[in-house]
Amino acid sequence: MKYIARLNTSKLKKYIDNFPVLAILGPRQCGKSTLAKQLLQSYNSIYLDLENPDDLAKLAEPILFFNQHKDKIICLDEIQRLPEIFTILRSIIDDNNRNAQFILLGSASPQLLKQTSETLAGRIVYHELTPFLQSELPNTYTKDAISSYWFRGGFPRSVLAIDNEISEVWRKNFILTFLEKDIPNLGFGYPPEKIRRLWQMIAHSQGQLVNLTELGKSLGISHTMIRQYIDLLEQTYMIRVLQPYFGNTKKRITKTPKIYIRDTGILHSLLRISSPEIILGHPVAGSSWETMVIENIISQTSNYTHSFYRSSNGNEIDLILENGTNTFAIECKLSSAPKLSRSFYSVLDDVKAKFAWVVAPVNDSYLIKENIKVCNLETIIKDLTEKTY
Repeated sequence: MKYIARLNTSKLKKYIDNFPVLAILGPRQCGKSTLAKQLLQSYNSIYLDLENPDDLAKLAEPILFFNQHKDKIICLDEIQRLPEIFTILRSIIDDNNRNAQFILLGSASPQLLKQTSETLAGRIVYHELTPFLQSELPNTYTKDAISSYWFRGGFPRSVLAIDNEISEVWRKNFILTFLEKDIPNLGFGYPPEKIRRLWQMIAHSQGQLVNLTELGKSLGISHTMIRQYIDLLEQTYMIRVLQPYFGNTKKRITKTPKIYIRDTGILHSLLRISSPEIILGHPVAGSSWETMVIENIISQTSNYTHSFYRSSNGNEIDLILENGTNTFAIECKLSSAPKLSRSFYSVLDDVKAKFAWVVAPVNDSYLIKENIKVCNLETIIKDLTEKTY
């Protein structure tokens, strides 16, 4: 598979040169290993895959191995497979007293990899790698490219598959492997079928408010256990729990988060949507479009805080961005001629939005007010990453 450059590569090189440890975290099969190997070409380095028994055997005496290669940068892939290594890493890092010592790759978030935060504090910098973003792919924002990306999602072997059938087969096997292999490997004894049913229930209610009690009743388990399952799916990057807006407004607003399957390809597989044509006629179409837009925006605006707005009377906006001094609003519409309700303008007043975008499948951007723009995904990404409002 041809290497496709990822965003933030130059930033990652800067991290390597200025921190002892870089941790690249993200879901399985999102491209962490490929990216790390590309980065390592610029350094005197060693790469070890801890799922490979031969590589794992090299760390039978880890202190000896690390000392033998202390002049190199060492990449440890699937680091969660060897949690006991972290205390040893700390002593090696402190003894060497230099930057660019280790790159750690993991398929679980820092919350699950507690050892990194507890033992490597002050020595490590984190970077979350997502599946491909639309702007990273060939033929980036053409109509066909966006349609394919929306249906297949961003996982490399799904979005770059030779056709939709192969993409669908890959995604079905990914889901099966995640449930039956990856979760047990993380040390959780949760029943795979329960996780699958919850995952599918989330898919059917994509982008809606979380109701732990109702989910628990449907699965025959407590809301506390549902919370644990959701935490697991969130911390392995399968779902996003988007928190509500808590800004300075006098309106009563919801305190309940919304939940999304993060990758639209995985979403469509869980819903058994087998072709792009089926999406438009499916009840999840609007929320699936919303997911694609939100994930691309959040992943490229780490300098903002992200939330959604919903008042007690049902007025809402899909995404609120705040950067300390300004508030921006984003609404997602699966229509080439999006229409806005009075409640939309009411919410803009509530949050005191400086600027708002309505992201829709349109070819050309246009202003409907001085501070409200209808645009496509390409335009809003450029606006947020290249301009100041």
